Amino acid sequence: MIAKIGKGENLYGAISYNQLKIDSEKGQVLLLNRIPETLDNTYSTSYLYKQFEPYMSANIKTEKPVRHISLNPDPADRVSDVQFMEMAQQYMQEMGYSNQPYIVFKHTDIERSHIHIVTVCVGLDGKKIPDNYDHPRSMAICRDLEQQYNLIPAKEKQLTGNEQVFRPVDYRGGDIKSQIASVVRYLPRYYQYPTLGAYNALLSLYNITAEEVRGELNGQPKSGLVYFALNEQGEKASSPFKSSLFGKHAGLDELQNHFVAAKDKMKAAPVRAILKNTIEATMHTYNNEADFKKQLIEQGINTVVRRNDEGRIYGITFIDHESRTVWNGSALGKNLSANVFNDWWLKSAVEQRQNTEQLGITALSATDKYVANGKEEPHRLFDFLDKEQPTDDSVLIDGFGGLLPEAHGEDYEEQAFANRMKKRKKQRKV
Repeated sequence: MIAKIGKGENLYGAISYNQLKIDSEKGQVLLLNRIPETLDNTYSTSYLYKQFEPYMSANIKTEKPVRHISLNPDPADRVSDVQFMEMAQQYMQEMGYSNQPYIVFKHTDIERSHIHIVTVCVGLDGKKIPDNYDHPRSMAICRDLEQQYNLIPAKEKQLTGNEQVFRPVDYRGGDIKSQIASVVRYLPRYYQYPTLGAYNALLSLYNITAEEVRGELNGQPKSGLVYFALNEQGEKASSPFKSSLFGKHAGLDELQNHFVAAKDKMKAAPVRAILKNTIEATMHTYNNEADFKKQLIEQGINTVVRRNDEGRIYGITFIDHESRTVWNGSALGKNLSANVFNDWWLKSAVEQRQNTEQLGITALSATDKYVANGKEEPHRLFDFLDKEQPTDDSVLIDGFGGLLPEAHGEDYEEQAFANRMKKRKKQRKV
């Protein structure tokens, strides 16, 4: 069983997310703790929200008092409602929440039945319930529950002292080649990524990008891969390095084999449903990009966003470090596609701008329309999708016998979208 703990401040959003499942007949209220039951056992979002108001009002200084927890057994496990309630009560007791009001929702919208628990981490005295080391404590409780209820153990990769520790490349630190090598030589051993775009999203966390090159060498078609170090803005900050410098696993042929194997493994991976659930729940709790990303990072998930020159999102990737898998948003679900996030965050930023204008504060700039709440300028890692390559390719020609970089998107959907945007831009100019 895998547990995910979301921490936030939007209690109403957390409850309404679960209420939507009930409204669509894919969920139910399974258990209430320290919350009065109604005569007909039906519960509105507003009713449940009011039960937490004394605790929220008493809060002294806890910035994120809301806890939105999901407990996810293996899809092959058959867990009864009574067992779900027992497990929820034991989990909350051992996590220190037995005296808190909480709601246990059961979801049946995916292949694995699972439960969500909504509560707050502040008592009526306004003090915060200690949550130090809550992730390892949660994992230990899940292992105990697996044994008690004869559940299939979660296949979590255990860290060892010999495991590679990856560090971001510092292009100012010298010996860039060795820095890149320390990442790309070993990354395929630890993470699953199904496309070059997904691989680049993962590399971007370590200030690295890879580009595919194609051309002719002695009259024969040839392809390869080159690596660059990136600066803080996601711009290339080094000369290109041939993949052969880093071993065969960093080369295009081996990576393509890795992509095929990763697609097969990820197709049936149970983590897909858990990750989708976690992202959806976070969307209902946070409506701006900065807070959304920060909350997912706390759950071990990085979000990599790709924008064109106009600031429109055309790609979004989620990197789950717990399962060590890299997912394109649309591969998780249509409701997690790039277009959905673009419209959602743009609407949020526009609303924020309107609010600031009403308060007499300087309006958001054009850039801030898609960089909400003080978010830094995004890495422009995938700019080569929308820009012509520079004519001075002497470095590449020297190293690759005339091979030139080829634009390579995350997937066909993203590439097609980028091409459509180009055509529209040209038509407007005409």
